[in-house]
Amino acid sequence: MNIFGNLLGTPNAAPARQTAPALSSGLKKQKRRRIEIKSQREIEIMRQAGRIAATVLKEVSEIAKPGMTTADIDAYAEKRIREMGAVPSFKGYHGFPASVCASVNNEVVHGIPNPKKVLREGDLVKIDTGAHYQGFHGDSCVTIAIGDISPGAAKLMRVAEEALYAGIAQVKAGRYLLDLAGAIQDRVEADGFSVVEEFTGHGVGRNLHEEPSVFNFRTREMPNVKLRAGMTLAIEPIVNEGSKSTRTLADRWTAVTVDNKLSAQFEHTVLVTEDGYEILTDRTHL
Repeated sequence: MNIFGNLLGTPNAAPARQTAPALSSGLKKQKRRRIEIKSQREIEIMRQAGRIAATVLKEVSEIAKPGMTTADIDAYAEKRIREMGAVPSFKGYHGFPASVCASVNNEVVHGIPNPKKVLREGDLVKIDTGAHYQGFHGDSCVTIAIGDISPGAAKLMRVAEEALYAGIAQVKAGRYLLDLAGAIQDRVEADGFSVVEEFTGHGVGRNLHEEPSVFNFRTREMPNVKLRAGMTLAIEPIVNEGSKSTRTLADRWTAVTVDNKLSAQFEHTVLVTEDGYEILTDRTHL
């Protein structure tokens, strides 16, 4: 779940309408919390939390089809999270009313599931979910093609996923967040797309949103943290077909592209290791 710029430094704050300045300057001025290094016991629990989130997204990707509603997907995800012994990370978080964020087409992030939102052939739907298991969170997101999609939409999906893995490939103890951010930005812009800057990834563990902010673009306005083994990061670039700018709807959650063009997103929870990384929400071998 991408972080609002004004939540990381103020864990009890309600979400505000999101604007670029709230992220680019707000985080810099707020009191920052300590970065947590996870123990081996905690990492093992996070593996289980990540596996639950990954399993749900794999299953949702397989069942999503034209005619389903985003509320149908939310109900399925919540049922499966609970069946596997976890609770939904998102439901009730700062008042969010559902277990998944379901963002369709030009909806960038934090879309609220709705029984009236029917998925149609050619849609792109971003499903972001989290599982809270034995005190720790796993957080992940996929973009799903509903039926046959346009070549342009397929390309956007592919580049968004490749950008995520380009960033993950930079993860290793001793490297810096700017290494990830630069790799992501370069991959996205090579195909003429844009990286959303109003929302970032984040640390994840006992809290859904922890330090550090994991930005997806080159910036000097947020701390360029050196990675250490035992850090756990939610890396989650959002890639827009057109402008990088977004606006937030009246529900105070759903962000959309300002030009009504498509948006895609993929996310993994990633453990930093001495010699690289481990993807805790990997769906490959499920």
